[in-house]
Amino acid sequence: MRIALAFILTSLATSTLAQPVGDPVRGKQVFETMCTMCHAEDGDGQGPSLNGVVGRKAGTGPNFAYTDAIKASNLTWTPAALDKFLQGPMEMVPGTAMPQTVPDAAQRADVIAYLATMK
Repeated sequence: MRIALAFILTSLATSTLAQPVGDPVRGKQVFETMCTMCHAEDGDGQGPSLNGVVGRKAGTGPNFAYTDAIKASNLTWTPAALDKFLQGPMEMVPGTAMPQTVPDAAQRADVIAYLATMK
């Protein structure tokens, strides 16, 4: 029992550390600077609304014509997947229409923390 509990606690700690940890307040600032040219919170933008994106299957948000590449990617937008995607969207999903990268790891973590607040 103690070994199983130790294994579970270690697994939880490891998975938590693997996720980007950011500041949603700073993330909102980065989002407003780098993302709002395409992504509007109300969904009335060139890109899809990102409300509820964290945890959602890629290409399934409402009222947007996603590229075939995104729909076929079989991704779920976990913090880790978003982190990798924001580093190089076209490298991760060739054929995506998303051109913007967020090269700075701290800014990516902040943006992802902000996205997690968008419901």
